[in-house]
Amino acid sequence: MHVLSTLVSSLGLLAQITRAAYTLQDDYGTTDSFFDKFDFFTDADPTNGYVSYVDRSTATNAGLIRSTGSSVYIGVDTQNQASGSGRQSVRLTSTKSYQHGLVILDLAHMPGSVCGTWPAFWMLGANWPNNGEIDIIEGVNTQSNNQVTLHTSDGCSIQNSGFTGSLDTANCYVEAAGQSANSGCAITSNSGQSYGDGFNQAGGGVYATEWTSAGIKVWFFPRSGIPWDISSGKPNPATWGMPTAAFAGSCDIDSHFNNLQLVFDITFCGDWAGNVWSSGTCAYKAPTCNSFVQNNPAAFKETYWSVNSLKVYQDNGSPLLSIHAHAAAHIGAKQSISQLISRRGTAPYIRPGPRPEWREHTH
Repeated sequence: MHVLSTLVSSLGLLAQITRAAYTLQDDYGTTDSFFDKFDFFTDADPTNGYVSYVDRSTATNAGLIRSTGSSVYIGVDTQNQASGSGRQSVRLTSTKSYQHGLVILDLAHMPGSVCGTWPAFWMLGANWPNNGEIDIIEGVNTQSNNQVTLHTSDGCSIQNSGFTGSLDTANCYVEAAGQSANSGCAITSNSGQSYGDGFNQAGGGVYATEWTSAGIKVWFFPRSGIPWDISSGKPNPATWGMPTAAFAGSCDIDSHFNNLQLVFDITFCGDWAGNVWSSGTCAYKAPTCNSFVQNNPAAFKETYWSVNSLKVYQDNGSPLLSIHAHAAAHIGAKQSISQLISRRGTAPYIRPGPRPEWREHTH
């Protein structure tokens, strides 16, 4: 009887290690209907890029967007010398906004590590920076590692723990003292497969972003390491291990992030890629970023997104057992089960679940 009560007690402790299950809210698909779910931004680039964002009709006719049925292509003009405000490109903003959720993006290809480019996949609130901004994928020029960044109003900073990346800046406030203007709080991935050429050479991968009242976490999984629960459509972040980036600490998430829309864009030069042009090897290609982008259309053959899937999940309130992520904190439960095993001789099987620069976004 004592053995049985010990087992029940131990399992009770384990059963407390739960989190809500996620259910699919939106699947953006890979047909032309993907583009029905986005608005095409055609105003001047708020980040002062050398770019001309075009409407859906122009993008379709120019071959900047298309669907193959199994993936969606979002690219830039690779045929013509640029003129006017810059090279033709596309900036997509989801017609739907979100409050919390789990965003899972599977990419076969992202814009390569090419001089002059500044691509991003991100989330943006209508009232910037008061509603917040989450930069999930972002980089410039020949960058090899992804940078994940939050931009907020005053009163939000993060702690340097709970993630595998490297902390660049800790204050998310866009006008924080002691940081370059609009640096935000930034974490750079330590994986050379997380961005640009390295990402594409590895066959792409998955970015998963979990946004809750408790914090914001971003995981990167290369193609060879995508968790089975993501592939099966039953994502469980509690089994994924430490994220690439985690944003928690002295920040009330719900007061700084509200009603965010999903954004894909590819801009050129501007306040980041242009400002650092002279400090790297790109300066050997042309005296200015704008002149290189203007005169070298073929250089941007690899400057495109190829989207295998984009899905948004929401917490459905149902409990989902997750032992793997927190088992170390429940030594007592482990010891009780070990005692039972030593008496019974059989173990129960428990399955275990892997340099910021100035920038301004307006929407």
